[in-house]
Amino acid sequence: MEQWSILIEKEYLKFSCAHFLIFPDGSKERLHGHNYQVVAEVDGTLSEHGLVIDFKMVKPIIKSICDHLDEHWLIPGEHRELRFHHRDDAHTEVTYRTCHYLAPTEEVIVLPINNTSAENFAAWIGRELFSRLQQSFGRLSVRRLRVGVSETSGQAGVYTYTDS
Repeated sequence: MEQWSILIEKEYLKFSCAHFLIFPDGSKERLHGHNYQVVAEVDGTLSEHGLVIDFKMVKPIIKSICDHLDEHWLIPGEHRELRFHHRDDAHTEVTYRTCHYLAPTEEVIVLPINNTSAENFAAWIGRELFSRLQQSFGRLSVRRLRVGVSETSGQAGVYTYTDS
């Protein structure tokens, strides 16, 4: 069986953010940042024109997702203990156990994830990319979508969507 895909690894597909990871024992990292790099692979049906999908059409979508996250503090909105509150004074309070933070709301993004791991970032970006591809290209046949998010060279979380 033959298969085709496009692989997109561009230096500009990146985002910088602040976060802290919460470990299974309940301890957490200090608030810190990373310069994340994003790579995506889209497997699909080869068209009569010899394309799975045009690179020029996918790259801006990935860049838009990265730009949305760039230079923000990313909060896991579905963590069972972490709490956040967007205040009326345009600030967001974040509380995890005995740690309390206050940041301008415009600098905070609450993601529908349970922890700010590279794996969860890859899943959120992958789902967002799949949704935007479907919105932009409708009948696009995506058999498999893989998104990797690396926080340092050689260390990445990877999400894979497979059409069943």
